[in-house]
Amino acid sequence: MSVWYLIDLVGTSVFAISGAISALSKKIYHDIIAVFFIGFLTAIGGGTIRDVIIGSYPIAWIRDPAYLIVISVSVLIAVFCRKWWRGALQRPLLVFDTIGIGLFTILGLQKALLAGVNDWAAIVLGIMTALFGGVIRDTLVNDLPLILDQQLYVTPCLAGALFYQFGRSLGMDTTLNVAVSAGLIALVRLMAIRKGWTLPRIKD
Repeated sequence: MSVWYLIDLVGTSVFAISGAISALSKKIYHDIIAVFFIGFLTAIGGGTIRDVIIGSYPIAWIRDPAYLIVISVSVLIAVFCRKWWRGALQRPLLVFDTIGIGLFTILGLQKALLAGVNDWAAIVLGIMTALFGGVIRDTLVNDLPLILDQQLYVTPCLAGALFYQFGRSLGMDTTLNVAVSAGLIALVRLMAIRKGWTLPRIKD
């Protein structure tokens, strides 16, 4: 069992939880099947789009039943612990989403590199892997996608992806590079939320 496989399963779980939490915040989605599908689409959305683009078939969650098992268990955890999320975490959706984008940006980038795409395209595909599941989630629950939030969202992913490529060019240990790059994404995103960091807006 490779480190990449474990990271993929952890990221899948985190995004499934974020999707389920988002669905549970909307009373219309308190049906368990609807909550499951929101969590499912959040977890596999970005990776599926990436795999279709790079021609990686069969897609991971279709080939390996472990993904559906992880998603199902994660959704159940979100449902049964929903009161705890609200009590222990002030903004649980943002916390899980931030962890997810950190892991999936680097995982998607690495998968793209293994498929033979160029370094810059790999960065774009890594960011797509991280963000598109959340876009699907927010659209389905009728929220403004976090990608359009005024706090930094794409920028932390770009920073982490660039750092990963830089570390890779220096021969940095892969596991350490993954941990530091994903951590950088999460740190910048959380600091942006806490401090209200934004990029200059384009004026009319």
